[in-house]
Amino acid sequence: MKQNILVVDDDNGVLSALKMLLKSENFSAVTASSPELALAALSRQDFNLILMDLNYSLDTTSGEEGLKLIAAIRELDELVPIVVMTGWGTIEVAVSTMQNGANDFIQKPWENDRLLAIIHNQIQLADSQKQSQKLSQQNQLLQQQVEQNSEVVAESSAIKQVLETLKQVAKSDVSVLLTGENGTGKSMFARYIHQLSARKNAPQISVNMGAVTESLFESEMFGHAKGAFTDAKSTRIGRFELADQGTLFLDEIANTPYSQQAKLLRVLEDSQFEKVGASKTQTVNIRLISATNADLENAVAGGEFRKDLYYRINTIEIEIPPLRNRLDDILPLANAFLKNVATKYSQTVLTIDRLAEQALKSYSWPGNVRELGHVMERAQILSQGDCIQVKDLGLNNLSELTAPEKSLNSGNQLIEKNELRSMDEIEAEVIDKRMAYFEGNALKAAESLGLSRSAFYRRLDKLKS
Repeated sequence: MKQNILVVDDDNGVLSALKMLLKSENFSAVTASSPELALAALSRQDFNLILMDLNYSLDTTSGEEGLKLIAAIRELDELVPIVVMTGWGTIEVAVSTMQNGANDFIQKPWENDRLLAIIHNQIQLADSQKQSQKLSQQNQLLQQQVEQNSEVVAESSAIKQVLETLKQVAKSDVSVLLTGENGTGKSMFARYIHQLSARKNAPQISVNMGAVTESLFESEMFGHAKGAFTDAKSTRIGRFELADQGTLFLDEIANTPYSQQAKLLRVLEDSQFEKVGASKTQTVNIRLISATNADLENAVAGGEFRKDLYYRINTIEIEIPPLRNRLDDILPLANAFLKNVATKYSQTVLTIDRLAEQALKSYSWPGNVRELGHVMERAQILSQGDCIQVKDLGLNNLSELTAPEKSLNSGNQLIEKNELRSMDEIEAEVIDKRMAYFEGNALKAAESLGLSRSAFYRRLDKLKS
C-alpha cells in the first residue's frame, strides 16, 4: 500500500518537482499551497509524513506562519512526522522548528538523495512509535483479563459438542454470540475461537461492556484525539483500532447503554468510525465475538436492546452449558485449578480425598467454573494436609461427610458411614439442596421433586419439628 505524503508550499514549481520526486519513490503525494489548505487536507485523511515550507504569502522570511502551522498540525496529530523546508535556513530557525514540534529540517534547494533518506527514516520512526503505543495499550488490556487459563477441559459430552461447533465456527469470520450463565467460561471460549482462527497471530481485545460508562463509551471504543475534552491530554487508541486485523470480544454486551447501541451498530456494519474530537474516518477489519448471560430476545421485546444490533451480533449463537451439566468435567477441572495454584505459589500439588470428590460432584455450582476455581484455590492454600478434605472445600448446603467407616453388605462391598443415614436425614439433605439451588423458592423446589406444594410444606414442617 502506498504511503501518503502531504507537501505544503506556496511555490507551484516546488510542489510539481516534489510530487514527481515522491512518485518516483512510490509515494502518493497530496499538495497544498497554503496552511489553510493543508489543515483541510489533514482533516480529510491520514498522512505518513508532512513536508512543508516555513514561509508563505504573509511573510517570506520570519517563518511564523510555518511555526503556527506546525502547532496546528500537532493539535490534530501528535505522531505524524513533520519535515520542514525553507530557503532562509539558519541554526536559529532549525532549532525553533524542532522545539515547536518538527521532526527534521532541510534547506532549499534540497539534495534529492538526502531528502528521500530523511523521509524514509522519519516514516520508519513514526511507524515504530505508533506500533509501540498500540502494543502498550494491548498489553495493558491483556493484563486486565480475569481468566488467564486457556486450557479447555472436555471430558463431558456436553462440552465436547460445544467444542466441535466452535472449531467449525472458528474457520469463518462470522459474528458469534456466546450465551450461558455467569462463570461458565465464555471469555475462555472466545479465546479458543480466536486461537483456532486465521486471525490468531493478531490481537484479541476484550471489553467488559458492563464496565464502560455511558459518558466514556465513545472514547473507550473509538478513541479520542488530544484536546477532545478536558482530560484528553494525549491521543488515545480505542478498542476497535487496537483489535484491527484481529478479534474484538464484547463481554456482557447486554449492558451496552441503549443510547450508544446505534454507534456500535454503525461501526459493526460499516467497519468505520471516528475518534472523539477528530473528523477523519478510520477503517478497521475485526472479527466480532460477543457474550451475555441475559435473555437478549426479552431485552429486545422490552425495548432495552436494539433488534438490528441483536441480529448483527448473533449470526451464530452458541450456549455454553453450566457446570452442573458437565459432571465429567468437574474433577479434571478441579485438578487443573489445583495445579495452576500450586505453580503460582510454588507449592506441592495436593490431591483430592474421595469424599471431597463426591462433594464436588454433588454440589450444584451456582457460580459454575469460576466458583470451582475459587474453591480449589482456597482449598489448595488453606488445607493443612497433603490431601484436600471436604472441610477444606467450604461448600455450603452439604451434609457432613466423614471418613469411610468399613462395613460389609450382602454383596461384600464397602459401605461408607454417611450411606447408613436414616430416611429423614437423607430427605432433609435433598430438600436443603433443592431450596439452595432454587434460592429459597419453595414452589420450584417442590415441582423439581415431583411434589405438590402442600406435600412439600408438610415435609418442611416435619423437618422443623
